[in-house]
Amino acid sequence: MTRLLKGAALALLLTVATSLVHAEKTYTLKLAETWGPNYPILGDTTRSMAAMAKIMSNGRLDIRIDSSNKHKAPFGIFDMVKAGQYDMGHTASYYYKGKIPNAMYFTTVPFGMIAPEQYAWFYYGGGMELMQKVYEPHGLLSFPGGNTGNQMGGWFRKEINSLEDLQGLKMRTPGFAGEVMSEVGVAVTNIPPAELFTALERGTIDALEWVGPALDLSMGFHQIANYYYSGWQEPAAEVQFLVNQKTWDSLPEDLQEILRVAMRTAAYDMYAQSMHLNGQNWSTMKENYPNVQAKTFPPEVIDALRAATEKLLAEAAESNPLAQEIISSQANYIKAIRPWTNISDKAYLNSISTGN
Repeated sequence: MTRLLKGAALALLLTVATSLVHAEKTYTLKLAETWGPNYPILGDTTRSMAAMAKIMSNGRLDIRIDSSNKHKAPFGIFDMVKAGQYDMGHTASYYYKGKIPNAMYFTTVPFGMIAPEQYAWFYYGGGMELMQKVYEPHGLLSFPGGNTGNQMGGWFRKEINSLEDLQGLKMRTPGFAGEVMSEVGVAVTNIPPAELFTALERGTIDALEWVGPALDLSMGFHQIANYYYSGWQEPAAEVQFLVNQKTWDSLPEDLQEILRVAMRTAAYDMYAQSMHLNGQNWSTMKENYPNVQAKTFPPEVIDALRAATEKLLAEAAESNPLAQEIISSQANYIKAIRPWTNISDKAYLNSISTGN
């Protein structure tokens, strides 16, 4: 009995000692982001997340951020976090469709969910579990990292009056939307954010899709391209926090939870900030740049883009069981949630519309 008591006391002391060590130890994590230094909204999100994690952990969790000017690989975040070169990343999953095709559905799908629906799907409709199925084989965890809301369809040098006007057009647009545009005859490319203005200015591309007024105004695209089209391709665009699985496992449970909460809070704040700045900057564009013409694509173009989207989704689902699971999950969730969106937000906006 004495030996048992001594053993229990020793175990208790070891547990307390371990807790004290964890309580005092500082964990320094390195995060690589696709964006340039101090980039608005997207860069604000990583800095906000890191600041919250540090405060909530009483300084035990210190996240240091390297922007693209430091690591020189804006589209290399997936590889660097997977290899353990960085502990975390902030990027967009559809940038890596060449390496992990099933990842692109977690950013957005053309004609798919709007941001509130997408968040509901992630957290209550099985989206997080499906995302982990995609990233787990790579030793990674992926978390929603902020939403831009509905994105604009892009800046065009020339007006698009028909499907024929898209033939051979050189355009920057990433993800699944890029595949759809290719299907209808557009020459698609993906270019890092820092190079977009120069590419448009020099005529390397004829058009580009970036985000919306919140980020587009400061990029200066309106100085070159006058036609600004409403969106179809990214009704909600969720970026991501990537975390190396080994790094995650090395953290005490309380720090894991603090990091989880900091990422989720910063992601939602990015959505709110995007909404605010989209409205603010759109007002500025209308007032200060009357040359900008807000347009919608002609019905024949929208019909062709929708048909191409449906065709490519069907092909992806047929060729890959996990793609089929993700695509079906999203489609079923839209069927379940969209009737509420239609009789709530959509009906409200339609009923009070003044044409502004």
